[in-house]
Amino acid sequence: MTQLVEHHSRKAARILDSARELVLDHGAGKVTVSEISRAAGVGKGTVYLYWPSKEDLIRGLFARDMLTGMEELITRVTADPAVVLPRHLAPALVRTMVRLPLAHRVQRGDPELLRLLEQEPADRELYARTKPTALGNTVIPIMRRHGLIRADRPLATQVYAVHAVLDGFMTAIQDPASAPQGVEDPEAVLADTVHLLVEPATPPGDAAVAAAAGEIVAVFREARDAVLDLIRRSQTPAQ
Repeated sequence: MTQLVEHHSRKAARILDSARELVLDHGAGKVTVSEISRAAGVGKGTVYLYWPSKEDLIRGLFARDMLTGMEELITRVTADPAVVLPRHLAPALVRTMVRLPLAHRVQRGDPELLRLLEQEPADRELYARTKPTALGNTVIPIMRRHGLIRADRPLATQVYAVHAVLDGFMTAIQDPASAPQGVEDPEAVLADTVHLLVEPATPPGDAAVAAAAGEIVAVFREARDAVLDLIRRSQTPAQ
């Protein structure tokens, strides 16, 4: 795990955990620093020791979710390059996003969180670069260039189709009761859907998969480093 240059303390961890629960329960706009400090068992002044404002705290909280997701993907692909095959990467992306509720809420278009993320030009640029559609615009061409994706369809339609499938499965997987009888493994259904939708009839060789994995990991690392920068910028400078 990448080491954050930040104030490490149990109090900061409690503040982050409390803020996450309150934002998910009540929304970013309604939560106050007083509520966060009470839930964390600290004074308001302690919150400001770590973050200049509620908005900075929530931006940092979202960024930590994104950092967790990026690190998980980097670790998975580094350990097993075959994870970048669409039928493997799609379930991995959905699994990660569903486990990170703030990131998923932003991806679904939560207006309060989007407003916070779009206040500063650097934050807007980061959000634009790390959206699933933006990552798809970067990663899918890499897959196609190395033969992991079929080349008989326009690239733009492939990016759109994959994004639509992932978006739909993320919503469905969060509501297990919506699955029809007989569907016991939604991730397997997603893998099969993506395989049929975009993968070529002839599987790529190991060398092509490894080359694609190297380029895709580089994309994820670049996004991770940008997220780390947001976390650093969101914090109160150490005294």
